[in-house]
Amino acid sequence: MADPLLAVEHLCKSFGSLVVSDGISLEFARGELHALIGPNGAGKTTLIHQLSGLMPSDAGRIRFDGEDVTRLDMASRARKGLVRSFQITSVLPAFSALENVALAAQARAGSSFHFLMPAAGEEGLNAAALAALGRVGLERRAHVRAGSLSHGEKRHLELAVALATGPKLLLLDEPLAGLGQDESQASIRMLDQLKSELTIILVEHDMEAVFTLADRITVLSYGRVIATGSPAAIRADAAVRAAYLGEEEAA
Repeated sequence: MADPLLAVEHLCKSFGSLVVSDGISLEFARGELHALIGPNGAGKTTLIHQLSGLMPSDAGRIRFDGEDVTRLDMASRARKGLVRSFQITSVLPAFSALENVALAAQARAGSSFHFLMPAAGEEGLNAAALAALGRVGLERRAHVRAGSLSHGEKRHLELAVALATGPKLLLLDEPLAGLGQDESQASIRMLDQLKSELTIILVEHDMEAVFTLADRITVLSYGRVIATGSPAAIRADAAVRAAYLGEEEAA
């Protein structure tokens, strides 16, 4: 693959004798939505932790946008555009949706941020926050306290917070978890729109969403990559069906 946005080489992570990432090597193309799937315990979330910088790797290398970021912490990677949604900051329930997102916009801009002062002069932050809320369909809920939002709206707010940091790549770990049918469909439509603007790595158990959204899919099993390919190729792969998809279909 020419000039991938993110590349990992021989990434390893163990907890005692338990090997969770076992020499993973992958490349993620610019502008693609790349899904990571596999049975419970396959190592998907651990890999997201390693990519985001939340968890250091025992061995291997991570390159992002041409730069070795293996030793950088999560905040440093986020400043370079490698952003993990739902881990950027905690949603502040007593603050409005707009205030939550404006805080993230302030962090990106390095503003003095007097948002909560009566005569706030940070109109640029408000505009950036409203734009991020609009991208996730929450512009009409901008002045509602975050604690009063529905579960699905809070998930969308967390995504708006991530978007306000100006990411080049978004790491999404089960963004549809806990959503009802209508909320899930709304989230799928939103992610389908965002994938035209950003590179996205998605961990998700909802196979309908995965096969609807993904440009490519990687399947993990016991911390190893067993297949990477288009949704059609993954669906037809006998090893994948035996390890995961067949198990899902039989459930």
